Amino acid sequence: MKDNLFKKSPKKQFEFDKSVASVFDDMIYRSVPFYKENLELCVSLVSKLAPQKAKICDLGCASGNFLLELFKSRKDFILSGIDNAKPMLEIAKQKAKAYGAKIEFFEHSLNEFSFFKNDVFIATYTLQFIRPPKRQALVDKIYKNLNENGIFILSEKILYEDAFLSKKILELYAEYKEKQGYTKFEISAKREALENVLVPYSTKENIFLLQNAGFKSIETLFKWANFESFIAFK
Repeated sequence: MKDNLFKKSPKKQFEFDKSVASVFDDMIYRSVPFYKENLELCVSLVSKLAPQKAKICDLGCASGNFLLELFKSRKDFILSGIDNAKPMLEIAKQKAKAYGAKIEFFEHSLNEFSFFKNDVFIATYTLQFIRPPKRQALVDKIYKNLNENGIFILSEKILYEDAFLSKKILELYAEYKEKQGYTKFEISAKREALENVLVPYSTKENIFLLQNAGFKSIETLFKWANFESFIAFK
């Protein structure tokens, strides 16, 4: 379904409810620049780096896009996904069934979930929805539950520290969304709904979270304006 959710002023803050879940794939492909290309890049890299029968967990798996691409890339992967939004998980499960993909899904808050050991953790535009006071504890938990030489792939919307540059980047991003068919009103309405719900960090702040948790090597995989993907090694 096409994302027309913000043609009217939002009556509540943004949440991953049934209405968002029903248009989520259209929303993310049109709202996140080079979403498809970045996803393919990350999946290809994981496929090259992960050991045989690697256990991979997607944190905030949403509609399951990343997990399904991993399933297509290597059938030996042991895949799981965690999300606290039931409507999103219902769609992810339907997709997995349609593709014949064996993926274990958990409906749970990441802050309270009892993590289990994995070779790879994925967090695609997930940490930005975790309240800042709880973000470091979650990254610490991710690090602790990675196997030796494990990998964490993190994609986030980011802030620019220079105020003037930040303003211009946001203008470019708004222009990008207009090219995807969103009106100025829709862009403004969604930004209003996301205020204090999506709280982005700068590149430096994200790297600090990873370093503080103990990750020994951190690199940028992909970046477009205010969107960036990192890979971190235990």
